[in-house]
Amino acid sequence: MIKSMTGFGKSVIQLPNKKITIELKSLNSKSLDLNTRIPPSYREKELQMRNTIANVLVRGKIDMGLYVEITGEETTSQINAGVVKQYITQLKNIIDGDEVELLKMAVRMPDALKTEKEEVDEEEFKVINKALNEALSEIDKFRTQEGKVLENDFIERITAIQNLLTEVKKIDPERMVAVRERLEKAVTELKENVDENRFEQELIYYLEKYDITEEKVRLENHLDYFLETIKSNDSNGKKLGFICQEIGREINTMGSKANYAPLQQIVVQMKDELEKVKEQILNVL
Repeated sequence: MIKSMTGFGKSVIQLPNKKITIELKSLNSKSLDLNTRIPPSYREKELQMRNTIANVLVRGKIDMGLYVEITGEETTSQINAGVVKQYITQLKNIIDGDEVELLKMAVRMPDALKTEKEEVDEEEFKVINKALNEALSEIDKFRTQEGKVLENDFIERITAIQNLLTEVKKIDPERMVAVRERLEKAVTELKENVDENRFEQELIYYLEKYDITEEKVRLENHLDYFLETIKSNDSNGKKLGFICQEIGREINTMGSKANYAPLQQIVVQMKDELEKVKEQILNVL
């Protein structure tokens, strides 16, 4: 079973005096790249939340947001009355203005509001942590669903390559006959007398260079291994990427040895299917 690195999860908590929303977004990345947006009052719990996220999501470019909306009468900010009055007095010395307008200007000045550091309530954080796990469960479900779509696409394309390999096996004998005839014709056109035994030895040497038996066997094994790996319990995009490299190596070698247009056309089709697999492998966890 494979999982995508793309996903989204969200959880909303309604407490007596505040509404807390947790959002998680994930995209593909070579490693874990976690960015968080957390209010200052919850910073002391950031490392704990990061570890929780890393243990579940493992890899990907992940954005985590914790948003707090005060819905009750509670607030950690208060007007610093003394400072605001001083600002108004100073402003009156500079300009003549309406009291309301001066007040609007004064409350925008530095230190007009004083904020008391709010300690994180442990009971409240337990609720937040539960919500975080709910969001993680949701994004993990999203990743699994996306992974199923990718898995079906991989099976379809790898099966297509297997079918093309079957075609290669069918035309390979006639390819070798064509290559042999081409070499014999080339020697005949030279109009040179050649030693038949020596010529046969050289011919066998060149035919061995064009032989793709090993490539066919290895390619078949790599394709089977790929299909086995996507059915395993773990999602391992990196491993699938390595298998794709091996598949590509065998296809390229067959192409370089082909020396036969029908086989080269099949190789091009194989490369096209494999390229599409490699593009999507980047999204696999």
